[in-house]
Amino acid sequence: MAACVAQSGWQTATELPRVDFSNLTKAQRAVALQVLRSESCACGCDMKIAECRVGDPKCNVSRRLADFVVKEAAAGKVAPAIKTALIKFAAAPEMMLEDKPVPISIAGDPVRGPADAKITIVEFSDFQCPFCAKAVGEVQKVLAKYPKNVRFIFKQYPLDSHSQAELAAEAALSAQAQGKFWEMHDKMYANFRLINRQRIYLWASELGMDTNKLKADLDSRKYEKRVAMEEKEGDEAGVEGTPTFFINGKRLNATFEAQTVAPLIEQEARR
Repeated sequence: MAACVAQSGWQTATELPRVDFSNLTKAQRAVALQVLRSESCACGCDMKIAECRVGDPKCNVSRRLADFVVKEAAAGKVAPAIKTALIKFAAAPEMMLEDKPVPISIAGDPVRGPADAKITIVEFSDFQCPFCAKAVGEVQKVLAKYPKNVRFIFKQYPLDSHSQAELAAEAALSAQAQGKFWEMHDKMYANFRLINRQRIYLWASELGMDTNKLKADLDSRKYEKRVAMEEKEGDEAGVEGTPTFFINGKRLNATFEAQTVAPLIEQEARR
């Protein structure tokens, strides 16, 4: 998830982005605001719910937590009771996934896992992103735990802030054309701080790729349009940073960790 930036004014704000207090009495609103200002958001931003709503209005986790608090306050519950209920609500596996799936095309994309798997995980990723590099090991744990039930799809989403990310994305697609995508994927993430054109050529040689073909693909920008297309797909799906994961089309509103994702996978498999 994209990092949230701390904001001032949330401690005294009586209106919060996309939080509807209109059906609350003055006393109920006061209770709701007390809880929203004191309880932490579950998105991993280390901020209070009200703070996250102000600092990151697009955060769906703080929005759903705020909606729950407002609903509880409208039912006449006092702050301690709402806080207790909120802890249980925030810990529920479904809280980490968006309510509705979004369509994501996966035709022709690199895949690991069986085609008939019940669960499809799609990642939009950047080869220079340290958080993406860290997620690689967690994805491998998930695939090892659910070898028959999970397939993993990789989508390109290079960020402008990473100078070699576009090059790496195009190199990965060139490697895919030579049947070496995952080998190049693993090589670049293992060395994400060292990525440049010459090292990509070196790694390609080590992997047994046709380096002349790779050079021709990069020089001609053969895969530029495909990378741009996948970035557009990510934008339309609501991707705002990397890595962003979708589980059966539902965006994950949490850091991708095997222990966090396992209950979500098992829940989706039971549907």
